[in-house]
Amino acid sequence: MPCILGIDSGLTVTKAVIFDADGTVLSTARRRVPQLIPAPQHIERDMNGMWTATADAIREAVFACGRPASDIVAIAATAHGDGIYLLDKDTRPLGNAIVSLDTRADAIADAWNSAEIGEQSLALTGQKPHASAPSAILRWIRDNEPERYARIAHFIAAKDWLRFCLCGTIGTDRTEASTSFTDVRTQDYTDDALRLFGLDGLVGRQPPIAGSTEVVGGVTAATARLTGLVEGTPVMAGLHDVTASALGMGGYGEGVVAVIAGTYSINETVSRAPKVDARWFCRNGILPGEWNSMSISPASTANYDWFIDQFCASDAKTAEAAGQSIHAILGQEFEAARARPSSVFFHPYLFGSPFGGASSAGFYGLNAWHDRGDLVRAVLEGIAFNHRVHVDALRDGFAPRSARLTGGVSRNPAMAGLFADILGMPVTATRTEEAAAWGAALCAGAGAGLFASPTDDPRDLASIETTYQPDPDRQKAYDEKYRVFLDLAEAMKPLWPTLRRLGGAAQ
Repeated sequence: MPCILGIDSGLTVTKAVIFDADGTVLSTARRRVPQLIPAPQHIERDMNGMWTATADAIREAVFACGRPASDIVAIAATAHGDGIYLLDKDTRPLGNAIVSLDTRADAIADAWNSAEIGEQSLALTGQKPHASAPSAILRWIRDNEPERYARIAHFIAAKDWLRFCLCGTIGTDRTEASTSFTDVRTQDYTDDALRLFGLDGLVGRQPPIAGSTEVVGGVTAATARLTGLVEGTPVMAGLHDVTASALGMGGYGEGVVAVIAGTYSINETVSRAPKVDARWFCRNGILPGEWNSMSISPASTANYDWFIDQFCASDAKTAEAAGQSIHAILGQEFEAARARPSSVFFHPYLFGSPFGGASSAGFYGLNAWHDRGDLVRAVLEGIAFNHRVHVDALRDGFAPRSARLTGGVSRNPAMAGLFADILGMPVTATRTEEAAAWGAALCAGAGAGLFASPTDDPRDLASIETTYQPDPDRQKAYDEKYRVFLDLAEAMKPLWPTLRRLGGAAQ
């Protein structure tokens, strides 16, 4: 039976996953990719280091899958969206990549959005600019690093860099192309977008667009030697990881909102016509005539991971040594805390929020009698409340009837039920460990003729998913707490800029 390689490169880990054509995982290999923080708000990565880590993961996966590399009939990559990866005229990295957690351009985005440019961008491209959008980052480089800006020959996304390393061709796909510079109606590039953002010098340098299932090259000889892949193995264009995750968990479609509780709070739904609103990005779907509307903020699982690192590190090591999971332990503490009243709230805004660039995280309502379980509860509820901010927006525009949940925080067994109670809709958790990699693999398999389309998932989804219905009493209680969560955000808005200024002065 043929097999498929799906590559998923996130903000901290890059993965290579080899799937059988029926969706069975044959092997998985991971490598950490360090983030570089050379200055406040600057979050970068070494592009060559990213490829070296990915190539190592591919080699390990190929060796471990128990099948000859010649059985791999197609490859596709997905990776973190937005941010920017730059190449010079010799196709060499032009400095470090700037990843999507970077906020150096927040003042630029804020200025655009407080002026006419924000509304013009929304009408033209289907989205308002934000700090990690390619438009804002490229403008920051133009204004602050003019020599670097003048040397830009190609500006691409993370997965497009991996594609170049795999097969030597430069380009992007429909989903990634629409992060800043496409016309929301035609779904194709418009030079007017570059000019709107003052990036006239980059007109004509946009990467060529291919379909996510389109073959864009074959594995090069050098890459074959490095990874153990067979030279010439077809490489497909791949897709943005937000879309890949929805596809891989069976949540890409109309009438359903895909909730991805990862580093970012991702909430998305598909429509057959563009619908533009400042509360979401209206971007290209996988196929022509599909739009994927996504409401996003960098405020989800990274907060839970931070909490574990800062307050549970010793317990996590003890649990791992005993063959247990810290997520199960914290799940028990969460359930115990949820059985009693609690005034503790948490704003999950360590890296940003839907409420402006100056926001920050915080616990509220703490008293001496609260314990770690109350903090766990507040963190998990805060993450779900922030997702509701986005899901409510999509409900206004598209009226999805149910949600599907995946992402790091869903490792905690209590989370799917919590999301159902807070969102007030049925939530289905699909046991797909590598949803984004499988979404990439579905595109690769469709391009190789194994599947009729990327949504032609061969798995029996009913056998690997559980649906949670909202509990009426808990839903009512959470509706009240959600209003307090929003009230706290409104109260903090005038204070967040002062806190940021104090933090900057102390560094």
